[in-house]
Amino acid sequence: MAVRRGTERDRRQRSLGQNFLVDRRLIDRFVASLDLTAEQLVVDIGAGTGALTVPMAEAGARVLAVEADPRLATRLRRTVADAGDSAKRIRVVTADARRLRLPRESYRVVANPPFGLTTALLSLLLDDPRRGPDRVDLAIQREVARKHATSPPVALRTAAWSPWWTFRLGLRIGRTAFRPRPAVDAQVLVIERRSPPVLPDHLAPGFRETLRPVWEGAANRQGH
Repeated sequence: MAVRRGTERDRRQRSLGQNFLVDRRLIDRFVASLDLTAEQLVVDIGAGTGALTVPMAEAGARVLAVEADPRLATRLRRTVADAGDSAKRIRVVTADARRLRLPRESYRVVANPPFGLTTALLSLLLDDPRRGPDRVDLAIQREVARKHATSPPVALRTAAWSPWWTFRLGLRIGRTAFRPRPAVDAQVLVIERRSPPVLPDHLAPGFRETLRPVWEGAANRQGH
C-alpha cells in the first residue's frame, strides 16, 4: 500500500507517536492469534480508527476502545456506529492510557500503542497483578519485545514482573504494515498471568526495588 508522506495528518500522528496498522491480512492474522472467546472483555489501548477494535468485536469479544486523541476517538465512534451488530459490543472512551482506570472484572489487553508509551503501559498493567489483566498482546518495537521475552530476563523490570507473568514473542509485524511507517519493525509481545504465581500477589508492588541491590550487584560482578 502506498503511503503519502508529509501531510498535516501524518505530522500530527507522529507527534503523538502513533503508527496505525493498515495491512488487512496482517490484522486478520493478529486477531486470529488472540484466541478470543465470546463476551470476553478486551481493552484496546491506542485504538486509533478501530483496525483491531471492530474485528475483535466481530469475533465476539466485548471491546473497551481507549483513544487519547479526541479527533480519532470521534472518527472511531463513527466507525463503530457503522459496525452493525458488533457495535453493541464496543464502548469508546477518550483517555490517556497512562491514567486509565483498569476494569474490576476479568479482562485482557490487546493494543497497538504509541511506541513511546510501552514502558509506562507495561508498568500500569503489570506492576500490581491484583488489578492486572489475564493476558496482554502488545504490538511494540521488535527489539523491545525480544528484550522482554528473553529467558532468563536481561532487564530488571522484566525480572521483577516474572514471578507473576510469562513473556513470549507473537506475530512479527514489518514496518510497512503501519501508516505512518515507523523506522523499525514491530512484534507482538504476549504476556500471560502465571497460575499459580511464583510469589504472592501482595509482594509485587515494590518488588523491583527489593530486587534491585541483588540485580545491580550481579551486574557489577559481571563487569569486572
